[in-house]
Parts: sequence; C-alpha cells; structure tokens
Amino acid sequence: MYKSNIQPLNTIDGETLMSIPMEPLNFVVDSLISQGLHILAGAPKVGKSWLALWLATTIAKGEPVWNLQTKQGTTLYLCLEDSTRRIQNRLFSITDEVPSSVRFCTESNILEKGLEQQLTQFLKEYPDTVLIIIDTLQKVRSVKNDNAYANDYRDLSLLKRIADQHGIAILLVHHLRKEGDEDVFNRISGTTAISGAVDSSFTLVEDKRGSGRAKLSCIGRDIEYREIELERNKDNVWQLICDSKVTPGGSIPAAISAFMSNRTEYIGTPTEFAEEIDPDGTLGITPKKAARLLSESLATLRQIGVTACLRRSNGKRIVELHRAESVDTPGVDPIDPCEATEGDLSAVSASAGLNTLPRNLPRFSATFGETVEVTAERKNSLP
Repeated sequence: MYKSNIQPLNTIDGETLMSIPMEPLNFVVDSLISQGLHILAGAPKVGKSWLALWLATTIAKGEPVWNLQTKQGTTLYLCLEDSTRRIQNRLFSITDEVPSSVRFCTESNILEKGLEQQLTQFLKEYPDTVLIIIDTLQKVRSVKNDNAYANDYRDLSLLKRIADQHGIAILLVHHLRKEGDEDVFNRISGTTAISGAVDSSFTLVEDKRGSGRAKLSCIGRDIEYREIELERNKDNVWQLICDSKVTPGGSIPAAISAFMSNRTEYIGTPTEFAEEIDPDGTLGITPKKAARLLSESLATLRQIGVTACLRRSNGKRIVELHRAESVDTPGVDPIDPCEATEGDLSAVSASAGLNTLPRNLPRFSATFGETVEVTAERKNSLP
C-alpha cells in the first residue's frame, strides 16, 4: 500500500490563535520599515539612490529617520549601478561620518545564480545586520521569456524568504512606469506580482521634475498608509517637510502606565479597556485593536512594571493588568511572548524546509565583488 510522505497541515484554531501573545513586529524604522521585503520605486534620476544611501548610513548609526526611531545595526548597500568612487563622493556630500557598520558592494551574482547564498553568507559573518538594500532590483534578475507574473513572484519570494528567516528588512530599489495612473502604486514597473510579493511599497514622486520636492507614498501589510512630503537639500539629503501620520512613540505603553499609576490591577473587556485608556479616541485604540495593541506592547510594559493577561471568561475576552507590586495576585500569570512556543513562527518555516541552505558557500568577499568601507574625514580630500 502506498504511503504518502506529505506532512499533514499544521492548523491552529481561531480562539487559540487570538490568545497567543506574539512578539511585536521588528521595525528597522519605527512604524515605517519593518522586517520583511520592501520596494522603493521612482522615476529615473529622481533621487532614489541618494535616499537609499542616506537610509543605509543613518540606520547604521542608529540615528532617527524623519523623526522616527531606528534599530541600529549593520547595513549592506548593494549599489550595483554605481562605482566606489561615486559612492564615496556621495558620502562626502550627505554626511561627515560613516561608521564601519555600513557595508558597500558594487558587484554580485544574480538570483538563482548565487545571490541567495552570498546574502546568507554575509548574514552569517555579520549577524547584527538589520537592513539590506539592493539597488536596483533589475540588476539581480536574469532575463526570462516565459510567464512574467510567475517570474516576478518567484524572484521576489526568494528574497522575502531570506528577510523572514533572518528577521531583517530588504529594500529593493526599482522604477516607476512613465504613464500616469490615479493609483501611483500601479505604476511600479513589472506585473502586479511585485506589489503582491512585497510587504511594503514606497513610491517617490517629484512634485515637478527637478523641483527637489517629492512625495513618498507608503503602503504595506504591517504599516498604515501614509504620505511623507520631502525636500532634497543642497547636500542631497531628503528632509522631512510633513508626515500625514504623526506617530506618538510609545503612546500606548505610556497611556497604560498613567492609567495604572493609581491602581494595582484592572480587569475589563476590550471595549471597557479601550474606553478607559483612550476615552477621546486620540490614540486610535478601538475594542478590535485593544488586544493586538496590548499584545504588541508586552515587552515595553514589563520594563515599566506592568504585567498583562488576555483570557476568556464566560465566553468573553478579558483584559487583565497588574502593577509590579501586585504581580503575585493568585490566578494571574504574566504573559511572556518568549515562552509562548506556539507563537514561534520559525518552527513553521523549519518544518517547511525553509532553513535548508547549501553549506559549501563561497565567502562573501571573494565572490561578491568589491566590498568597500569609506570613512569621510574631510570633504576637501577628494581629488
């Protein structure tokens, strides 16, 4: 009798899923660029590469991006259309200091011809990497004459798998089509598979060609739609003019901390919790969002001495909060996402065989072209 080696589907019921505390999503740029795969598209010569270079350098230094906090770590910029001399010139223009934690490379293999292994090797050598920028997407793709949609989706899925496995952000620099469209995201070059495969899409469109002012439109699975007005200064840095979504950093934990300052415990439904924490709606805490926002804030809440519990009682969902001095209250177990093994998504990818990569990989520096570190000392040191 034939025995199938196919593993059964590993399912989870909705009630259990809603009760599992998950680690908050890892953001490289708070509320803007999360771990995952993203695309930055714009017209030729609009300033995409200047923006990409500034992002790689700023994040490596741990400095804010347009007033948004960043996660400091190693960044890799694959500047595949530029020379090291051009990158150096641009660095002298945008900054006075470049850390060694930002890496540059002007040559690489292409997808399905070694790029995946090169990136994986780099991530092994630099495990603190938070961001990889590929400029441009087309430079790492091969020419195929068959199904364009399938090719787009397959190529981007290869990169997304790397981003998801390592918990990093990969940003692809790409082009916009010339023809106009009411929805700017429809102008991203290629099939709709590109927008479908990425976690976020960013389009950089100038108000008028050569004006130096542009709108960065942002949309994604893990971010809210926003429009960021930018202006390129004399040093070719895109500076913030205004942001359609001003995110108050840490507003949810701060509101809960203030709410719990004069009480030792709180028990209520998500609706009651939302009304207590955000009575005027300024924080955007609705009953539907309450449990998710609370779950995402668990780590920060622990740091300020508040433990939380999400449970069901008589068919209703209950939010339970306790101040540090009352955490020994009988029957209440503080939620720790790190101990919630059911929420470990890496186990899912492992069971699907996604963590299997060749072991006999070439060293990144040997096959990945010329890796350069530049330290800007004096602008007048240029030849």
